[in-house]
Parts: sequence; C-alpha cells; structure tokens
Amino acid sequence: MIFKILANYGPLLLAAMGQTLLLALWSLFFACLIGLFVGILSVLKSRVCNIIATIFVDIIRGVPMIVLAFFVYFGVPMLMNDNLNWAAMTGSKFTFTALQAGIICLSLNCGAYMAEIVRGGIISIDRGQFEGALSIGMSHAQTMVKVVLPQVMRNILPSVSNEFVINIKDTSVLNVIGVTELYYFAGIIKRQNFQTFQTYLVVCVLYFILTFTVTRILRYIEKRLDGKNSYTIFGSQSASAAEIRVQREG
Repeated sequence: MIFKILANYGPLLLAAMGQTLLLALWSLFFACLIGLFVGILSVLKSRVCNIIATIFVDIIRGVPMIVLAFFVYFGVPMLMNDNLNWAAMTGSKFTFTALQAGIICLSLNCGAYMAEIVRGGIISIDRGQFEGALSIGMSHAQTMVKVVLPQVMRNILPSVSNEFVINIKDTSVLNVIGVTELYYFAGIIKRQNFQTFQTYLVVCVLYFILTFTVTRILRYIEKRLDGKNSYTIFGSQSASAAEIRVQREG
C-alpha cells in the first residue's frame, strides 16, 4: 500500500517537499539577518539596545509558534485594517497570503533563537582579539566586521544547521493557516485514500530524507571550512603539541 501511495501521489508529494524546503530556506535566510542584527544589539554597550534585544528574544521565544502563526496571519491584518485604518490610507485592505505569513512566522521564531546563538558566538571570542584589532587602529565596527564576525559565522555553523533542520520540521505547524506544505498534503491524501498509518509513514520518511540530506550537506560544508587535518602552527609557544619552526632568512 505504501508503494501505491508513492505511485499515485508521488508528484504531489515531491511538490510538497519542494514547498517545505522553500519555506525553510527563506525563513532561515531572514532568520539569520534578524539573528545577526538582534545578536549584535544584545552585545553593544548600550542599555537601550540590550533591552530591545532582550524584549524581542523573550517575547518570541515565549510564544508558541502556532499562536504566533495565527497572530501574524489573522491578528496583524485585523490590527492594520480595523485600528489603523489601512484601507483609508492606501485604498486597499492590508493582508498576508498564507505563504507570506508562514515565512514571517518561521523567520521570527527562528530569528529569536539565532539571536542568542549569535550573541553566544560573539562573547566566546577571546577579548584579546578585540584589543589587538583596536591596537592597530581598527574602529569597533571594523573589528566586528573583519575580525569577530567571520569567526562567529564559522563557530555557529553547527547551530545554524540545527536551526535549519528544526525549521523544516516546524513548517508542519503552518498547515493551521493553510500553508500548502508536506503535512498539509498528507492530510489531503489521507482523506482520499483512508490509509492514515501508511500515509503518515510515507510522510515521516520524506521528512527524514529532507533533514538527513540537509544535515549531511552542512556537515560537509563545516569540514571544508575546517581546512586540512594536518597543518603546522608557526611560532606557537602556548601549545605543547604544536611543532615550532624557526624561519631563517636565506
């Protein structure tokens, strides 16, 4: 029966997988921008910026995503149209499509966690690197862009890949507002063939294929960023296992 489901609904399931992956990719992209911005705000020497970042993270992380989805899809348009008279100002009602609301919801939810990941990545960088960059005349902004953030991006890559996998699975929540992703189509197929167990077993396998493939690709990227396994640290006097070579002028 499982193979019959794949044969009959294969194109539909493939399209649903594509939609799910598209949702996860777009939301991760915007979540990275949100997380980078809010994460930097949280480490700035500004009380106002710190409070803004803390409020955003605490509110978004404290609200269940299904509630956030309803709020974005139904609540925000109602606020704009009924309370702010959007139609009177623009001549048309303010509204979101289900896909737009889904991307916004996933981006905000993932962005709050990304902000904490970025904050942790920044404070994990040794203080000496900040001092060294400032000592050679770099401004704080130059230090962040050219010294700190490249290291942060590499260090947080495993966490980012984990958020991507979570995003793929969280797309299933968006069926409540009518986003046509993999779980949404699974419900349609189940109602047509009345094979609940078999249908959701196929969907479980498809979700596993998506997450497993993404995980392996991102781990490969991590290994590529690590560089060669064997290399020499020149001039290191802190690591006892490091090979120290003295370069002589010829």
